[in-house]
Amino acid sequence: MSDPTLRYEVNDKPSPLLAFGIAGQFASLAITSVVIPPVVLVSLGGGTEAYLAWAVFAAVVVSGISTIVQSLRVGRIGAGYILVMGSTPAYLPVCVAALESGGPAMLATLIIISSFVQFILGWKMAALRRIFTPTVAGTVLLLIPVSLAPLIIRKMADVPESADPLAAPVTATVALLTIVLLALRFDGALRLWALGIGLVIGCVVGHWFGIYDIERIVDASWIGFPDLAGWPGLDLSFGTTFWALLPGFLIITLVGAMDTLGDSIAIQRASWRKPRAIDFRSVQGAINADGLGNFLSGCGGTVPNTTYGSSIAIAELTGVAARRVGMFVGLTFVALALLPKLLAVIVAIPGPVAAAYLAVVISLLGMFGVKILVADGLDYRKSLIVGLGFWVGLAGQFDLLFPQYITGFAGELLGNGMTAGGLTVVFLSSVLGLISPRPRRLRTMLDDGALTATDAFMRQFASRTRVSEEMTHRCRAVVEETVHTLIANGSDRRLLVVARRDGSAIELEFVASSGEANLEDMLAVGDVVDLPDESAAALKLLRHYASEVSHRQYFGTDIVTVHVERKPPNLADQSSAEEK
Repeated sequence: MSDPTLRYEVNDKPSPLLAFGIAGQFASLAITSVVIPPVVLVSLGGGTEAYLAWAVFAAVVVSGISTIVQSLRVGRIGAGYILVMGSTPAYLPVCVAALESGGPAMLATLIIISSFVQFILGWKMAALRRIFTPTVAGTVLLLIPVSLAPLIIRKMADVPESADPLAAPVTATVALLTIVLLALRFDGALRLWALGIGLVIGCVVGHWFGIYDIERIVDASWIGFPDLAGWPGLDLSFGTTFWALLPGFLIITLVGAMDTLGDSIAIQRASWRKPRAIDFRSVQGAINADGLGNFLSGCGGTVPNTTYGSSIAIAELTGVAARRVGMFVGLTFVALALLPKLLAVIVAIPGPVAAAYLAVVISLLGMFGVKILVADGLDYRKSLIVGLGFWVGLAGQFDLLFPQYITGFAGELLGNGMTAGGLTVVFLSSVLGLISPRPRRLRTMLDDGALTATDAFMRQFASRTRVSEEMTHRCRAVVEETVHTLIANGSDRRLLVVARRDGSAIELEFVASSGEANLEDMLAVGDVVDLPDESAAALKLLRHYASEVSHRQYFGTDIVTVHVERKPPNLADQSSAEEK
């Protein structure tokens, strides 16, 4: 079913005037989120005014460049959709620790090195799909509010010593209540502006208490570059502190890639009138662009960035998903970076107001982790892994894990909740994989001989796992029709077939070097009738026998996952009668 509310699809070209106007909405909603994380980083981690000015400038410029790359898709870098990029508070716990322990130069080096995680993931996403799991990402996202809680509390009290004692609590409370009440009461455009309205009202109250830094705005120039002396450079000493902090950066970078993965899938769904299968090559491009943004953030010595989910909301609200708009958003960011006075309006936001803003954003980020875990399915094994990982992360964050014994390098490593919890989940998930029944595999060439080889493999698998005769027949039919369709989509390719038994269901995975057509799109009712008779028949049979079919197309690799579930006895008997 097509979406009549979408005015411009991703490949459409709205007029420059309209594109610029929509881009202004994207940029105005996102610019505060871009600027606040580097401001909080420098104020809590320690840094000079020159470094603060440079970090804010670099964050805005990098966000602009990476947004343009995401929209235009340069080679294998970029999603090819409107995905606004900007600073993410998820990195603040590890970034503040790095800034306090090693200074801005070490922070920059850690960000650069960790950015290669996303390049590797984007390059080998198909091969790493079993390691890059929703269980790991969801648990770490849950631990981000835990890790940031002490920093937010510190920021809430960040007012001049001469300020009224009520300035911090009143300002923070007013800003927080405004954001929450607007978000709870309204939908649509007003809900999108809840954060911005809360910041404005909080700043008004802060000005009344005398804690809004008006002088900073007055002293800032209208146009200009920051002092190059603020650039921190790189620290290549690679001492003990560096190695203790690196795992935390690697883990949170991995989680940031999961956030980008979710946003890149959502924006694809919002950018076409007619639903289509998700193109995971675009997802890989989005993660690569995320890695580029983090690499540039490290070179600039500022907070790493990620995709903003507000991109999807605005595209749906305005009905404009053309990639041209994304290019204009990026250009707007770069232009804003050259206007220090406008940025100073955000930099001058009182600490309690910024803390209230972060409290809301981080709370939503933690709940996004819950959504990931629930969507992936929480059986008792995953629940145990997630629960224990969260407990270890919580205990590690507040130095409750035998602090008298875990000291030095280990103490620094496990003292960050995200690192401790993330490593626990990765370890337990690996153990679960080792003790679970091993799947059966077949490697062959995708040609006419593959039909015979895969059928023999399926009969052998069914015999060894004691699958019923009815399920064996259905699985053999699924294998035959899937292989037949893959051959029609391009023969003489390598094929890996993996069979797993999950209770009463069978999961079959077909991994082949890349083809062109997407099986999910071909299975759509409207598409099957337009295919040649032989191919249409294979697809109809596959739809009949399979419970679920997923086709993920990566650069160089196709992965088709088919679930076959045991039918109730009455349905099985009916199916057998129809076949006879």
